[in-house]
Amino acid sequence: MRESDLYPPVKAFLQAQGYEVKGEIGPADVVGVRDEDDMVVVELKRGFSLALFHQGIARLSVCDCVYVAVARGQGRPWMKALRENRTLARRLGLGLMSVRMETGAVEVHCDPGPYAPRKVARRKRAMLGEFERREGDPNLGGIRGARVTAYRQEAVLCAEFLALAGEARGAEVARSTGVKRATTIMRDNHYGWFEKISVGVYRLSEGGRGAI
Repeated sequence: MRESDLYPPVKAFLQAQGYEVKGEIGPADVVGVRDEDDMVVVELKRGFSLALFHQGIARLSVCDCVYVAVARGQGRPWMKALRENRTLARRLGLGLMSVRMETGAVEVHCDPGPYAPRKVARRKRAMLGEFERREGDPNLGGIRGARVTAYRQEAVLCAEFLALAGEARGAEVARSTGVKRATTIMRDNHYGWFEKISVGVYRLSEGGRGAI
């Protein structure tokens, strides 16, 4: 497949909207004009790429209505890429189209225009809570794989206490370690470190002893 294979279906789609369409006008792949001041620009690529968005941003200097268009793929990876790149296009003020090469059908996933991302207060609270609870700065920014979280640090404190006490009630662990959610951490046993021996009473498991 070539990028130029996307041109006929995109041209037909714009013509159906009342645009006169021509290809390769200046640096633009596709230009449609409906009235003297009603212009649309579309940049074509076989798939998502940084170059595609660079081109779209560059076209915003001459036209407010700029779309990027890609050939539609299949499967979950492509749908995930579509969601992520749709968000990127919106943040950049670009529109996004996809073309089903088998049928020539064009789908518009977002239109150009100013974008103000919606703040999610719950996520902000979660990040601030993690920041406040975490002791020190145990992780290198940008690492991949396991990270030391505040939850893990608190689980370690509970395990260290039980290593000395042998067994204890959740309230005692919380009072001695300062970990308010000690009972919940030991009950959920996310890391497999704890064993419940009676109502509200816990001790270290073999895995917990090994971890400590």
